[in-house]
Amino acid sequence: MRRSIIVFASLVVSFSIIAVFSSSMKGGENPNPPQEIETTILPQMVKAVDMNKDFYFAGERIPTENHDVKERLDYELTTNAYRHGKNSINMKRAARYFPIFEKVFEEYEIPQDLKYIALAESDLSNATSPAGAKGIWQFMSAVGKEYGLEINSEVDERYHVEKATVAAAKHLRFYHRKFGSWTLATAAYNGGIGRISSSLRKQRGGTLYDLNLNQETSRYVFRVIAFKEILENPKKFGYYLEEDDLYAPLNDYYIIEVNSTVENLADFARDNGISYRQLKRYNPWLRKERLTNARRKTYEIKIPYQKF
Repeated sequence: MRRSIIVFASLVVSFSIIAVFSSSMKGGENPNPPQEIETTILPQMVKAVDMNKDFYFAGERIPTENHDVKERLDYELTTNAYRHGKNSINMKRAARYFPIFEKVFEEYEIPQDLKYIALAESDLSNATSPAGAKGIWQFMSAVGKEYGLEINSEVDERYHVEKATVAAAKHLRFYHRKFGSWTLATAAYNGGIGRISSSLRKQRGGTLYDLNLNQETSRYVFRVIAFKEILENPKKFGYYLEEDDLYAPLNDYYIIEVNSTVENLADFARDNGISYRQLKRYNPWLRKERLTNARRKTYEIKIPYQKF
């Protein structure tokens, strides 16, 4: 019965819209213009982003009185606000990963706003870029190794969220010491220290907003700011997630230290009462089916308490 009523109501709305459209096409008076149709029948309402406010990133004010800056930020806010699926998933994933980021960033005195870089980089996933950057923080191999991450065919700590986050914090801190600005440090995370340094010098720039950069880097900081604004104000952009919708942190585990070869990680998982899938889910940095460990390094492997 309820479904019949909904269908009937939908048909009435559809016929009303058709009648209005037909009337306007015939030049007749339109007693019920489209803008007066009840908005609750719409699946969504697309509105302009409110730009009449001050925006800040890592304690630095965004100079939106500059129309170029305002329009670039408006573009990223508008285009990213309506990525409904991605944003919803990112909000769920943030509940899992942001506590890790926040703890590390506090330790290394990195502004918490910079955690949104991980959304711009990977949508909080262990992604691989066309250029070969990997993990949530999207490190290239050389840079990852520079910051102490082990990267080889069997172990890739770019996929180790805690260790990769420490590397990201050190990387960002280095850029901030170089440029004295967190917006420039964020731009350098994408464009590299050489490009930002060269652009500042050649273009006689003092801030990020003085620079005419390549399209990707030019948009990058504004995209990070957009993600910050959307995730900090989800209802303002039409996102309504309950606490139960969020992904729980993967902290229900104990550690087994391994300092020898593991010939078969599937057997290792079974011997510890979990599936191979569970082992890889909690330890994505283990990239193969075995761990040779010729150097007899001590690895900490997470074993979840919950068996499934």
